[in-house]
Amino acid sequence: MPIRLLLAVLLAAIPAAAADWFVSPAGDDRSPGSREKPFATIARAQAAASPGDTVHLRGGLYRMQESMIARRDRIWARVILLDKSGRPGKPIRYRAADGEKPVFDFSAVKPAGMRVHAFEVAGSHLHLEGIAVTGVQVTATGHTQSICFSNTGSHNRYERLAMHDGMAIGFYLSRGKDNLVLNCDAWNNHDPVSGNRRGGNVDGFGAHPRQGDTGNVFRGCRAWFNADDGFDCISAGESVRFEECWAFQNGYSPKFENLADGNGFKAGGYGSTPADRLPRTIPRHAVVRCLAVGNKSNGFYANHHPGGGDWIHNSALANRRANFNFLGRDRENRRDLPGSGHLIRNNLGFKGRTEVSDLDAGACEIAGNLFGGDLRESDFLSLDPTALTAPRKPDGSLPEIPLMRPAPTGKIIDRGVAAGLPYSGRAPEPGAYEAGAPAAAP
Repeated sequence: MPIRLLLAVLLAAIPAAAADWFVSPAGDDRSPGSREKPFATIARAQAAASPGDTVHLRGGLYRMQESMIARRDRIWARVILLDKSGRPGKPIRYRAADGEKPVFDFSAVKPAGMRVHAFEVAGSHLHLEGIAVTGVQVTATGHTQSICFSNTGSHNRYERLAMHDGMAIGFYLSRGKDNLVLNCDAWNNHDPVSGNRRGGNVDGFGAHPRQGDTGNVFRGCRAWFNADDGFDCISAGESVRFEECWAFQNGYSPKFENLADGNGFKAGGYGSTPADRLPRTIPRHAVVRCLAVGNKSNGFYANHHPGGGDWIHNSALANRRANFNFLGRDRENRRDLPGSGHLIRNNLGFKGRTEVSDLDAGACEIAGNLFGGDLRESDFLSLDPTALTAPRKPDGSLPEIPLMRPAPTGKIIDRGVAAGLPYSGRAPEPGAYEAGAPAAAP
């Protein structure tokens, strides 16, 4: 083989080094995108990035304008559109620069009558981390919704996102498979413009994948003071899994004004969808080691689901309607029934107006639960909800707080049954937490 050809083959076999690109509120899209001379917009960074590259978002306030809308499509205004994909093992990363906080303010983006998608993530194999979105607007007055982060791609990872103080849903997944939403927060979101002005579409997190879009997981996320529900997966075509998530005080404003539905976890249901349009197999959503506190309606809610779900090691405190509501629906989706087909294991409820409602216990697998009963406040380390908004740990995980944790000598100890999750002692404790004092509340 000629030397020149041999060198060309060898060079082609050497993988290209991943590149780093930088974006700053003080940047310029005519710059090279280096640390010293950053770009001004994510759009320019996306054009430069290749699979395996990282886009570092410098801290500061990014004031978004209507002129920055990437695509107007009928009623949708997609402002920041991420439609370039990475590859397996080589995602394109958009992350906060180390130790910095990039905040994207959409208060000035008000296209008349359009649904604003602040970040539209249509690509796959992408990783977004440490980005805050605030001030997303609603301008239409009919049935509508705006969204902070909208996912339609697959194999994406969202980490340490903050979505707050706007009129939009925090995170919304309408299609795509194998996406992970990790350690994200959505709070104080309310739409006072559309419909009845109660914010009936403004959830913290919405998961509504199509049939075939499997493997979507929400882990370590928090939702509070969202006008509608904390977590909602109505009309989902496939199962969604919620792990170690917290939903509290949804359905209220920060002044505790009544707004929309106010469920903590709305896991299921299809509204009035005709039976012939339901998924071929009704999905079983899984809610595991989650916490629901002080929501306006139900803490954990099956929402007229025409099938069962898995409710394992969850804790509910003082939800206004019921701590656990398993309301079901017949397979023709025509009339409500007490819920059936559920796996309800090692859940814990206390101080709900009703602990459990709308359950056909004989048609479910139920074991190891403690719902009120002979429990007392002294059986818990704390029932004070104020620490729920404590800062996250440096790695982004939830803070360790004493709320709803079992007192070491109380009646919760060893009252559960084996459920395939780790535990210490003779048996697991019901609820989201095993015994053992956490760090003091920050």
